[in-house]
This record gives sequence, C-alpha cells and structure tokens, in this order.
Amino acid sequence: MNEKVLQQKQTIVQEVVEAVKAVDAVIVTEYRGLTVEQLTDLRRELKEVDAKLVVYKNSLVSRALTETGHGEQLDEYLKGPNAYVFSKDVIAGPNVLRKFARKNEELIIKGGLIEGRVVDGEQVKEIGKLPGRNGLLSMFLSVLNAPIQKFAATVKAVAEHKEASAS
Repeated sequence: MNEKVLQQKQTIVQEVVEAVKAVDAVIVTEYRGLTVEQLTDLRRELKEVDAKLVVYKNSLVSRALTETGHGEQLDEYLKGPNAYVFSKDVIAGPNVLRKFARKNEELIIKGGLIEGRVVDGEQVKEIGKLPGRNGLLSMFLSVLNAPIQKFAATVKAVAEHKEASAS
C-alpha cells in the first residue's frame, strides 16, 4: 500500500479516536436514500445542538473504536453506508436524530455508544425522548421546591384562619 494512503488512513483513525473521546454519544446511522439536501438539513440541525454528522469508512471507524477500548462492540452496526453522529450532549444528538428519522424514513438509527455503553437503535430513540439538560434541571428544582411551597401555603392558610377568627 502506498505510504501516503496509509498515512491518510492513520490520520483519519486518529481523528475518529479523538472525536470518540471528546463526546458522550456516538451514533451509527444508515443514510441510504437521503438526498444531499436532507443530509445538509440534518447536519445543520445537529450543529445547533453541538453535534456533528460525518461519513467515514467503516473499517477505519472499527480500527478507531478498537484503539479507544470499545473493540468489536459496535461491529454489528458497521455494515453498509453509515454516517456517524458525534454528540457532546447525551440527549440532544439522539433527540435530533429521532425527530429527523420520523420525518425521513430513509434515515435508520442503527445503534451507538452512549457514555461508553453500546445501545441499539431503539434505545437511542428512547434516550432522544428524554427532556434536555435544562428540562431535567427544571424538573429537579421543581421537586425540591414543592415541599417548601406547600409549607408556605399551609402557614399562610393558618395565619389567615387565625386572622379571620380573631375578627
């Protein structure tokens, strides 16, 4: 093999290794049947949530995953024309993919690696249904706030009751 070609492949493998280490979610999708315009729209939507869609050769991704310690875990998904989504947010990337796949049946979510765990396409879709980070924080804070609000309302009701009975 040509030395220059080998060097290019090693560069791509290192690029994938760094991308896998820098994100919490790597999702494998099959894009067969999507138009260039649809792929561009998907890329734009993913970019808005700090995720990116890239097409690599499956063999190079497999080699990169072996270097990151995930070995053959995703090999079952690395067949056919695949695009890889790298998402820093565990929920945001899968959410965009889930919504996009509902509108465009050609996009198939095969599976992925979420926080170091292998998940299938259905699990990626389920993760995508979760509220985002801000939504989860809001829910958590409302749970913390509820007892205090109830206590304050009870104290106010008791004070109003005493005030009404004193009149």
